[in-house]
Amino acid sequence: MAQKRTGWTRGRLQWLFGSIVIFVVGALVGLALSNIWLGLFIALVVSIGWLIAYESWRGRNVGVDDPDHGIEL
Repeated sequence: MAQKRTGWTRGRLQWLFGSIVIFVVGALVGLALSNIWLGLFIALVVSIGWLIAYESWRGRNVGVDDPDHGIEL
């Protein structure tokens, strides 16, 4: 029996949990700064970096530095 793919790849749960934690921390930082929108904006920027780093780690490309081929992280 062939295994059916759902489109939800392995490891996405960790990324989703990490993103939620980043947004909660961003909201707390925003509350501390008396500006929730600033905290959520900071969380958004950090979560984009988190997504790039996490996908790079999953793709086994951590520490890639190959300027000849335009790859640098």
